Amino acid sequence: MLRIIKSFGRHQEDSHEGVLVPLEQVQRYASVPGDDENDIADPRHTGAGQLKVAGDDDNDNDNAPLLVTDGGESLARLRAEIEADMTTSDSQTTYDLKSKVFNKAIQDIGMGRYQWELFALCGMGWFADNLWMGGLSLVLPRMSIEFGIDENKVRYTTMFTFIGLSIGSSFWGIASDIIGRRPAFNATLLLCGAFGFATGFGPSWIATSMLFLCMGLGVGGNLPVDGALFLEFLPFDSGHLLTLLSVWWPVGQLAASLLAWAIIPTRSCDLQLQACFLVNGIQPCCSTSDNMGWRYFIFSLGILTLFMFVCRYFLFTLYESPKFLLSHNRQAEAVSVIHAIAYHNKSQTWLTEDILNAIGGHPESASNSGPSAKEIGMRKMQAFSLRLVRPLFKDSKLALSTSLIWFIWAAIGMGYPLFNAFLPQYLQHIGDTDPDDAPVSTNTVYADFAITSIVGLPGALLAGYAVDLRYLGRRGTLAISTLISGLTMFLFTYSTNPGYQTFCSSLAAFFQNIMYGVLYAYTPEVFPSPNRGTGTGIASLLNRIAGMCAPVVAATVGAIHPAAPIIGAGVVYVAAFAAMCILPIETRGKQSL
Repeated sequence: MLRIIKSFGRHQEDSHEGVLVPLEQVQRYASVPGDDENDIADPRHTGAGQLKVAGDDDNDNDNAPLLVTDGGESLARLRAEIEADMTTSDSQTTYDLKSKVFNKAIQDIGMGRYQWELFALCGMGWFADNLWMGGLSLVLPRMSIEFGIDENKVRYTTMFTFIGLSIGSSFWGIASDIIGRRPAFNATLLLCGAFGFATGFGPSWIATSMLFLCMGLGVGGNLPVDGALFLEFLPFDSGHLLTLLSVWWPVGQLAASLLAWAIIPTRSCDLQLQACFLVNGIQPCCSTSDNMGWRYFIFSLGILTLFMFVCRYFLFTLYESPKFLLSHNRQAEAVSVIHAIAYHNKSQTWLTEDILNAIGGHPESASNSGPSAKEIGMRKMQAFSLRLVRPLFKDSKLALSTSLIWFIWAAIGMGYPLFNAFLPQYLQHIGDTDPDDAPVSTNTVYADFAITSIVGLPGALLAGYAVDLRYLGRRGTLAISTLISGLTMFLFTYSTNPGYQTFCSSLAAFFQNIMYGVLYAYTPEVFPSPNRGTGTGIASLLNRIAGMCAPVVAATVGAIHPAAPIIGAGVVYVAAFAAMCILPIETRGKQSL
């Protein structure tokens, strides 16, 4: 209990001897001209992680432009760097000035053990996101049989989960700005694991769907909170690692598919009982005691999620974000966090409160040292105001790009769950209109889904390579992977042969992982820096709204023909491909504005 309370409390300002180095004794590297965000050229530490100190001739770098370090001129140079960076910003408050100083300090400490450990722990959030979304799709056929719910109606469970995801994403994103990154970071996995585990006890379809909704409240906050937290501890020149976090996403689905294959088939009702339900139409033909496989599977996912929470909370010392502390007038704690990170990385830092005050002003004399909770909420609301949206349409080229990107995110938000959220149902051929086709065994269904997840995994890694190819770039890789994904969905409906459908679903998974990996990287690169959060935020919102509508579409058109949702997914993917073909901006080899 004491530890839980402590996570919401103030950061302990521990002393870390040997960490602090006077700024006038440090040889820092000059900023990269013209790069307003990645404004530092190289790490400020040597192979051992130590900050370069004046007079250390063994670590000299003749090709790097060193800043003058005699006396107070080093502070003047640092101030000039900060002021140069601020010329690209609409806001130049005390908080903004000091936030830039923290960016410089973290960059000078460099990428080290703390960031790598945080990379793994933040990756758990991405892992949990697709672990549960994949897990939900895997239990829908079993819930349909046990609760006596039509295979189309049971798809509304996914809609309830998406409602939880949307609420959780918005709530925890705002809450992390008010109560702090650290408690939100821990609470999301705890909430997800606790409600996820409880879902295995669901006594009815409605109760189980509501528990999935509550689980979504937790897992929905993982991506926005984890991404923001990791970014605020990440040196500029290691920014690509934020994109690499997406690799954890397909790993989550793979883990869910392997667990399902191992647990569900041997502890489930015979699929022939589905025909019994369809004839009876009133009472389910499968008792809970005969169908415990999906519940054991959900318990396993809950235990795994709670284990990840334990790793985060008890096995790792998470420091509160310095920028959050600074925004809440806790400057001394923020500086202490930087010292702690340097100590953890076996590095050094020059940051002190005196340097912060010399550049940004003293907290007691600064009228705007940090935004209040009310101001933070207002900033969140302003993200959707016309004042910030209008610059995204300032010229025809940017306006076209913005419109197309938002359309693409919405289309994929509809198409992805239309196919993937119900893939085990498709593989099982429930409700197949061909009477000559026998139902596929439960073991085969889950084995095929596991194969699909395994084949799809390398796609996320290949995306990082393909986007830098000369004749493909971002747009080419994005368009080709989306087109192939859509075509494989059309081909999926051509035959009900299990091997053929597994081949098509595996191809779709592979190219969809490429598509999502590129889209996550391309989207923020297109939008200009002052309005990047607004552009990407609206894209994410449209994606979630479309995802909420997907189960309704699947249930409605699925009642007309079992293959209709799959064809619908292919259609919206082809529409997204058409939009990608006319994207006017290629960001390969170009710095973000």
